[in-house]
Amino acid sequence: MQEATIQIHPMSKFLRTERIPHIWCYGCGLGSITNALCRSLVRVDANLDEYVITGGIGCTGRATGYLNIDGFHTTHGRAIAVATGIKVANPKLHVIVFSGDGDLFAIGGNHFFHAARRNVDMLVLCANNFIYGLTGGQLAPTTPLGAWTQTTANGNYEPPVNMCGFAAASGATYVARSTVAHIEMLEDQITTALRKKGFSFIEVISNCHEEFGRFNDFTDPMAMVKFYTEHARVREGMDAQQAGPGSGDEDGYFNIGTFLSIERPTYTDRVRVVRA
Repeated sequence: MQEATIQIHPMSKFLRTERIPHIWCYGCGLGSITNALCRSLVRVDANLDEYVITGGIGCTGRATGYLNIDGFHTTHGRAIAVATGIKVANPKLHVIVFSGDGDLFAIGGNHFFHAARRNVDMLVLCANNFIYGLTGGQLAPTTPLGAWTQTTANGNYEPPVNMCGFAAASGATYVARSTVAHIEMLEDQITTALRKKGFSFIEVISNCHEEFGRFNDFTDPMAMVKFYTEHARVREGMDAQQAGPGSGDEDGYFNIGTFLSIERPTYTDRVRVVRA
């Protein structure tokens, strides 16, 4: 009798497989982003003992429990604050923040600004699904104009934030945007950011077809992914201030690519100088 072949997922080294299957909805883009992060860790030949990941409240923050890296699932909006403390306490560690648009730019916006201003050496990976997904589908800072949410029954009238523009203006040294439909681009961006010193920010436009899509004419995950494919404009080197919000312009098109990549002293570099 032929023995059964045991198939091992190529990214299993980076996952806490005992916690799989995950709780994310079928077709959720968070799985694709997590996979891109794992593949990037392979490309940089990461020693997992030298990496730490933090996340906040929300669907995205759950990734800290699935990745086989030391991690902290923080309170709402505090993922960057905790990450800053980790980096200052042990500058040798590589710190990643993996959270959502609401967590990072609503209650956590203050921490984002100051970490970018200080140029704390970390990668902030933001899954932008335009809504508070886990807590019931409320309006988020990134919700497109006119979109329906549980708290905007007549459509959103607040202009969405340009997260990439905010990151660049705050002092980030690497700023990029991609989507779950452009995984190779995203993997390249994450790989570059992991190798770069300073505050790096990557916005990943992701689909939440349960809390956002089904109320805004996207009835299934592939409909949203197809929209991202058809409406994304690659604009490498574009001024982040002019890139517009990830939800797109009035014509429905939005810009993706690497918008900023510069060098300047990191926070921990300056701390060493003061201590010396």
